[in-house]
Amino acid sequence: MMATFRKYLGAKLFLSYLLVIIAGGIALALTTKITVPTAFQRHLGMMEGTGEGGMMGMMNGTGENGTGLRRGQGSGFASDLYTNFQQSFSEALTWAALAAGAVALLLSVYLSQRVVRPVRAMMSASQRIAGGDYNERVQENGSDELGQLAHSFNQMASQLQQTEDMRRQLIGDVAHELRTPLTSIKGSMEGLIDGVIPASPETYQQIHQEAERLNRLVSDLQELSRVEAGAYELDLHPVEFGSLVKTVVKRLGRQFEDKNINLTLDVPDELPKIMADPDRIIQVLTNLLSNSLRYTHEKGDVTLGAYNEGTLLRIFVKDTGVGIPAEHLPHVFTRFYRVDKSRSRQAGGSGIGLTIAKFLIEAHGGEIWVESPGKDQGSTFIFTLPVSK
Repeated sequence: MMATFRKYLGAKLFLSYLLVIIAGGIALALTTKITVPTAFQRHLGMMEGTGEGGMMGMMNGTGENGTGLRRGQGSGFASDLYTNFQQSFSEALTWAALAAGAVALLLSVYLSQRVVRPVRAMMSASQRIAGGDYNERVQENGSDELGQLAHSFNQMASQLQQTEDMRRQLIGDVAHELRTPLTSIKGSMEGLIDGVIPASPETYQQIHQEAERLNRLVSDLQELSRVEAGAYELDLHPVEFGSLVKTVVKRLGRQFEDKNINLTLDVPDELPKIMADPDRIIQVLTNLLSNSLRYTHEKGDVTLGAYNEGTLLRIFVKDTGVGIPAEHLPHVFTRFYRVDKSRSRQAGGSGIGLTIAKFLIEAHGGEIWVESPGKDQGSTFIFTLPVSK
């Protein structure tokens, strides 16, 4: 019996209601047993004091007041009256207790089932979710603790479904991204074996480029895995932002010149130091500038700037490139996402750099977002970093 009560929540609730009822009944019985005699004597005394024609006359009167009772008979009458009163009171209390107990029993069963029903629904739903059915939801009733629990459960289920969808999409995207260079390498090698493709330096250079592209993709995936899992350490210390800009410009300056794109710096000398990991911020700036370089046409402009906002330093990379339509802005930092679906990875990159940049900036305690008036109107990537105290 006790094992059943320990196992089921409904049984525990029912037992708790039953114990409350029993405790209330015992308290009621004890209270009435203690208080009824005193109350009866008090009220009897009040009736005796109402006058000679009242209870006093009935108890102590003679034949003159017509009762036919002698003085010695008064106490016996009072005793019989109290005994009958106690018996009738006990009988009425017993029937009342039985009626109250029956009603309380039914109400306890109803209330316990009402409390347990949503819990059982969530238990069944959680079992189905554990089996892989992430579309499972429970009904949200009311705004009490059970309603809040149901709401939290549905939020958890939605998050799990979103995570599962992202996992499946990631597997598909990775398979597609790996298949493209592997197919190119395989085709070239088969052509060489069959003698269809000449064994020229150009052919070997093409195979080498595809292999290098495959290597970059794998490296990006490894980096993405580390930043998403937080499996890296930040070497945070005060850094001059201007020195980081110089390093990035030295790395990418030649590429901007080759594509005939004007790179402008708008970084004041008096900027405060930022609390950052220099290597990681250089990585973010490199990703953003490479992105602008890739999507800006020849003779276009790219501006890297920064200004102080009290406790934060706001950095931006603005270009006059292809721009981003409004419906794509919320998804720009999603892994493998491409605004132009027709653009190849060779022209559009791996689609991971911006995702990595987002994780790194958030790890520094900053924010990153993108703004764009629309297609062919350029875009601006903005992020914030905390200023060194």
